Amino acid sequence: MVRSISRNKQILHIAVPSIITNITVPLLGLVDVAIVGHIGDAAYISAIAIGSMLFNVVYWLFGFLRMGTSGMTAQAYGQRNFAEMRRLLRQSLFVAMGVALVLMVLQYPLCEVGLWLMNTPADSQPLVKNYFYICIWGAPAVLGLYGLSGWYIGMQNTRIPMMVSILQNVVNILMSLLLVFGLKMKIEGVALGTLIAQWMGFLIAVVFWMRYYRKHFADRSHGLNRSHVDKPILPINPINPKTSLRRFLSVNRDIFLRTIALVAVNFFFISAGAKQGSQILAVNTLLMTLFTLYSYFLDGFAYAGEAVGGRYWGSLQLQPFREVTRALFLWGGGVMLVFTIVYAFGGSQFLHLLTSDEAVIRASEDYFPWALVIPVCGLAAFIFDGLFIGMTATRGMLISCATAALVFFATYYILYPLWHNHALWFAFVLFLFMRGLVQFIIFCRTIQS
Repeated sequence: MVRSISRNKQILHIAVPSIITNITVPLLGLVDVAIVGHIGDAAYISAIAIGSMLFNVVYWLFGFLRMGTSGMTAQAYGQRNFAEMRRLLRQSLFVAMGVALVLMVLQYPLCEVGLWLMNTPADSQPLVKNYFYICIWGAPAVLGLYGLSGWYIGMQNTRIPMMVSILQNVVNILMSLLLVFGLKMKIEGVALGTLIAQWMGFLIAVVFWMRYYRKHFADRSHGLNRSHVDKPILPINPINPKTSLRRFLSVNRDIFLRTIALVAVNFFFISAGAKQGSQILAVNTLLMTLFTLYSYFLDGFAYAGEAVGGRYWGSLQLQPFREVTRALFLWGGGVMLVFTIVYAFGGSQFLHLLTSDEAVIRASEDYFPWALVIPVCGLAAFIFDGLFIGMTATRGMLISCATAALVFFATYYILYPLWHNHALWFAFVLFLFMRGLVQFIIFCRTIQS
């Protein structure tokens, strides 16, 4: 009983701040849209939407900088391998700055390709370019913050990323309002406000590191209560720097390829809905919002899997690792049950909060059952993603996601002539289920071995 309470405390210590962070992150984009929405020209809203989408896709592809860093850092934390903790932070920031430099050098072709892929209206293209060419200079800050956030999570500390996210949003709101309405800078003001907020977020994260970690790592006391750090049940050999770098790159390569599969499925989902008309696209967007909201909460427990699970996996303590796994599925199951009940009894009212278009709401009724199935089918995929990152079993993540993506596309093309948009939703639900199923098989084999 005592151990169960302890595991739950460890999980909630990571999950709750992560959930708060997940909820605040989208505010950066929403604030920009809200501000330009009062300028008076629809082209500005379109430009912000397209520009934000371009950066979301680009930065999503490099999310491995957070995920890979968190899993490996959590294992080093569990091993009491302080040299590896320092090395992982340096490697993550080095790769982040290298990727950012490439993005800034290639900003012009990236922008042109993005405009073409998004079918950007002619009247919005100059505005999108203005936004893009300003915000691209925030790439080092965004990617650097990915690395720092992943490192903090691995160090069992999600409160710092939460505080950084909240402060970043406050800066973004204040600066964008000042630049747009105070200095009349329009879309350039929104872009500069976002850029300043991105760099402030990164600098705040660095200040927190200097305040709470730099001194301790320098004097080798490491700033950690050693009673809170696990002693491995077997001796852990020191990791060679070259071996560490190869492992870092290998883990991040697998996550990067897995992210490409995820992006392909999500983009195809949007594109396939758009081909069926604006009403179906609107319906799919509304219902997908329900899934996104659910994912913000479940991702918090996935982060706990990365941090707490990785900590015990790294210290070779399999019994605590199994206890954490069971607790994560219990918490995740509770979240799934709550969201399913809320959507079943209050989903229609929630859709009315998102739109006043009664035709779209009526059309969504035919597809609403899929929104109720998604929480159940997506539970295992989210929890196992966190555990696999903590185990650095990223090849398993890649295999499961690639397999599920193939099932998604095959299912859609086979059933679309009969089911149309229902085929798209069934394929997406099957994609989530297959990810969890394949991960479960790999997870069981890994534990047994």
